[in-house]
Parts: sequence; structure tokens; C-alpha cells
Amino acid sequence: MGINITFPDGNVKSFDAPPTGLAIAQGISPGLAKKAALVSVNGELWDLTRPIETDASISIITRDKPEALETIRHDAAHVLAQAVQELFPGTQITFGPSTEVGFYYDFARPEPFSEDDLGAIEQRMRDIVKRDLPITREVWPREQVIQFFEKNGETFKAEWVTEGIKPDETITIYKQGDTWLDMCRGPHLPSTGKLGSAFKLTKVSGAYWRGDANNAQLQRIYGVAFATDDELKAYLKMLEEAEKRDHRRLAKQLDLFHQQEEAPGMVFWHPKGWAIWQAVEQYVRGVYRRSGYAEVRGPQIMDVSLWKKSGHWDNYQENMFFTESEKRTYALKPMNCPGHVQIYNSNLHSYRDLPIRYGEFGGCHRNEPSGGLHGIMRVRAFTQDDGHVFCMESQIESEVTAFHAQAMKVYADFGFTELAIKIALRPDKRIGAEEVWDRAEDALRAALRAAGVAWEELPGEGAFYGPKIEYHLRDSIGRSWQVGTMQVDFMMPERLGATYIDEASQRRHPVMLHRAIVGSMERFIGILIEHHAGAMPAWLAPVQAVVAPIVSDADGYAVEVKQALVDANLRAETDLRNEKINYKIREHSMQKVPVIIVVGRREAEEKTVTLRHLGSERQQTLTLADAVALLTAESRAPA
Repeated sequence: MGINITFPDGNVKSFDAPPTGLAIAQGISPGLAKKAALVSVNGELWDLTRPIETDASISIITRDKPEALETIRHDAAHVLAQAVQELFPGTQITFGPSTEVGFYYDFARPEPFSEDDLGAIEQRMRDIVKRDLPITREVWPREQVIQFFEKNGETFKAEWVTEGIKPDETITIYKQGDTWLDMCRGPHLPSTGKLGSAFKLTKVSGAYWRGDANNAQLQRIYGVAFATDDELKAYLKMLEEAEKRDHRRLAKQLDLFHQQEEAPGMVFWHPKGWAIWQAVEQYVRGVYRRSGYAEVRGPQIMDVSLWKKSGHWDNYQENMFFTESEKRTYALKPMNCPGHVQIYNSNLHSYRDLPIRYGEFGGCHRNEPSGGLHGIMRVRAFTQDDGHVFCMESQIESEVTAFHAQAMKVYADFGFTELAIKIALRPDKRIGAEEVWDRAEDALRAALRAAGVAWEELPGEGAFYGPKIEYHLRDSIGRSWQVGTMQVDFMMPERLGATYIDEASQRRHPVMLHRAIVGSMERFIGILIEHHAGAMPAWLAPVQAVVAPIVSDADGYAVEVKQALVDANLRAETDLRNEKINYKIREHSMQKVPVIIVVGRREAEEKTVTLRHLGSERQQTLTLADAVALLTAESRAPA
């Protein structure tokens, strides 16, 4: 009895013996077989060389398809591991997954890898690719796997089989040629030669076995990999541009903020950086006001009993900071929602009052691992433009749809025009019944459908109390950043006793919508700095204009011009140093000041000014009154 294979076009072909994906591709055309990377068998990705032993629906996945890219990156990790063990015998391998743009592998080795070692390892990887070693899949008994790794001194791998793999779980081994192998679920490409040349090692850093700081320290080598050389070149060019735009580098150059060891994951804002913060905050505050949100403020610490009721104690406690006073334990708030429920609960509410919308620029603390901290993009102390809507279930769709329109306008005003929208669905660790999660997830889908929006779904990535819509911005050099969220929560109002009186005079629990547009203020400002390369739009610029006299005789008029700008609520400074005007212009251009106002004896006599806009050689001479009116218009925040 043969094996029946169904193709994407519906045709069925019978094979006398179990075929492989590669054999099927060769039967279709040699060109397809050459481009093939994987085969999809009943929706699951398989190795091309793995026999298909039952009737199945299949499709050939070529190298240029997105589904193949993760496997290319996973192959690169295996080739990296083989290269390291060939060059540095005695090095133990641990784990090596693919990542969003590449791969890494963690190694146990007494001596540290140097940056110079990366070049030699990458060259050996290319040698292994040239050898075009066949990659083969084998299923081994558990005892054989343990014996093999123990015999070869791979103590970490042996421990993982013993402690991390269930006794009844199938263990697959992937060999590269005859001498190197790794334990892996797969799938993989048919040979190392199929990896191609579009990869590069990028850095080495520290890591811990199984991600636990109490375990052995390992060394992690990172790399990037793509399907084509052109994609790799484009990515490396983007990295080069990203380095120039790094918010930490620009913060030092532009004197915006600093961080120091005595306050890890926290920010010391300097005057110019705080001016950007205030511009963002006041803009968002206007959005609150126009959208019917009442601004509130909750306490920074609350008794742990509240966090136990809310569910944070069971689901989030490892990320929280605690303190004690008078034999009571308190937690610094990691989020603002329980506090907003307390404000809601302080009064009785009727269904006629709903929706009730609260907004807060709420300071939060989360105990992020030190290794994960990154400038102001990932911190331990941050402020959210946090809002919560208490509403009836029938109001969810209209509230989410209105929020979506609001968020899209905000992102456009900050200079972001490319966005992706995703729904993060129920995670493994969660509270609430499945039926409640079904209703919450369906409510978000209905709202986005009503808004005419396409979205991607992310299984398992929701919060423990509810699913969420995520807004992902694409910046000016093509990177994606997740910022705003809208979450539907049926659970927390019930756990914290929030109620309203319905039309039948019955107490009911409202639905709680958690929403943020910019998310963490710190992170959003970091994104803005990098998106605009430090050259902020005039309404966000910390210094919107600098008045620079050509000669000292014009100093008095320069001060007068600056005062006129300040009186018009513009952020302006003077540069009265005894320096040549070209030096001043060059220096303030490096500081990304949008407008440099040049004044000399003639301007002082005629009460005019000469404007030079950043990035333009064109000069414009206006009366002082006209210049103030123009700059006021140019610097006005979007409405």
C-alpha cells in the first residue's frame, strides 16, 4: 500500500516507499530541489531528507520564504558550535537558538573568548559551509544520549537530558558530517553548504546556564544571518546607522540625561532632556483632556495584601520591589491598575456613569535583571502614560475603536507613519476561566475589525489578566518598537471588588480596559531620539532657537531677541561667547538646534533677525515680530 502525497494545488501522487521532501522536489524540477530548504508536512516544518511515512499534505518551502529564515539561523548556530569545538577542543556546548535577526550559542570554557577569536571562528564557519557536510536526523534512546554526552565531557548536555527532558519525550540528534552532533528538535537544512554566506558574528558576552545567575557562567557568541548577502549588507548598514543614532551616545553629546551605578536602571534627567520629557507629557496630557480622561494620581507603594488580591503576587512577584515599615510589607507599584481600581471603588457608580476614564503619568518600578538593562530603553524605574477605562461589556468595541484612532493620530504627530498591529493572546500563566478569555480576545478582534484594521496574532504573549492589542512602530531606519497597548480585563475588577449598578438595580463588575499610547515615557523618548537622530522636530526640541550675535556690539540686542522668544513661550538661549559666528553656527548645528538666529549691528539698528534652519543653507531675514510669529507657529505642538 503506497504513500499518498497531496500537493498545494490539490493533486495527489502515490509513492511505493516513503518519499522525502527532497525526492519530491527533485521529481517536480531540479531547479525547485536546488532552492528547497524545508518541507511542510501537514502544516509542520520537516527536514527535506526525513522520510514521510504516512499519507500527508505537503508543500516545498524554498529558501526565499519567511518560514525558512528561522531554520537558516538555527543552522548557523549549529555551524558556530562546530567551529568553536574544532578550534577550541574541550569547550562544552549548551544551547544555541535562532533569534529575531540571527542566532547565538552559549559555551562553557575556562578561558574567555576575545573579539579577535570571533574572526577566526567566523572563518572556520565558512570553511564548514564549504565542506557541504550532510546534516542528518537520528532518534536516539534517552540512555544512549546521556552516555554519549557524559563520555565526551558534555556535562551540561547530559544534565539537560536528565533534568530538562521528560522521560517519554522523543530525543532527536542532528549530525553535521561524521564527527559533530547536537541534540535538537530541528528542522535543519540538508547540508551545511545550504547555509550560504549571509552570516556574521557580532559580539561575545556573558550568560548563565539555564538563565539562572546561581548557575555556572557561560560565554555567549552572537551572530546575524539572512537568506541573501544583500539582506545581510542592508542589515549591517542599518546597524552602522543605529550606532550613530544610539540614544546613549546622543544623550551625552546633547546633554540630555545620564545614568550611573548607584541607581541602576534609573535616569538622571538634565534640563534639556527634561524639556523633551515635558513636551511629550504636555502633548499626551492634551490627548487625555480631549478624549474624556480625568487625570488621577495613586500612591507609589501599597500593602502587599492589595497585590495579592490583584493577582500580581502570584504572577508577577519576582519582578517587584518590596519594603517594610512597622511590621507591614509594602510593594513599590510595578503598574498603576490596582491603584486606579481603588479610586473607582471610592464612590458608587451607576451604569449611566460608564464609561469612566482615568489617566495617570504613573511612576512604576520593576525589578528587571541587570543584564537586560539598556540605556533608557529598558529600565527599573519608569513612568507610563497609563489609562484605565471602566465600562460595560457592550461598550468595549466603541472604546477600543476610539482608542485606536487616537493612538494612530499620536504616532503620526511624533513622526511615525509605519505601524503593525498585533493581538497578544492568553499566556500559559494566567488567571480566569477560558470562557472569559474567549470573550476578551473576541472583543479585541471585533474592535479592530470595526476599525478596518489588519492584525497579527501572538499566541501566549498576553498579560496574565487579559489579552492585549500591541502597536509596533517602524522607525526611520526600519527597526520595529512595541509601544502602545490596549488590554481587555474581566478579572481585576472582580478580584478587587469594583462594581456598578445596572438597569435592574443589580451589582455588576465593570470591564477594565488598560491602555497606554507611548507606554514607558523613558523608552518612548529613547525611541524618539534614535528615530530623529537627535534632531527633534521644533515642538520637541529642548532648545528651539539660539540667538548668536556676530559682534559683541549686538549682545544687548541678542538678549532682547531671546526675551521676546521666551515671552512667546519658546525655549531659547543666547550665545554671547567671544567666538566667530561660523564657529557658533557649527557648534549649535551639532547640538541639533532647529533655528540659529544671527544678529549683528545692522539687525540691531533695524530690529530684524536672520534665521538659519537646521539642515538648510538658506537664510531668511525678518522683522523681530515676524520672526517670533513664524517660530511660534513652527514650534507649536500638534493639536
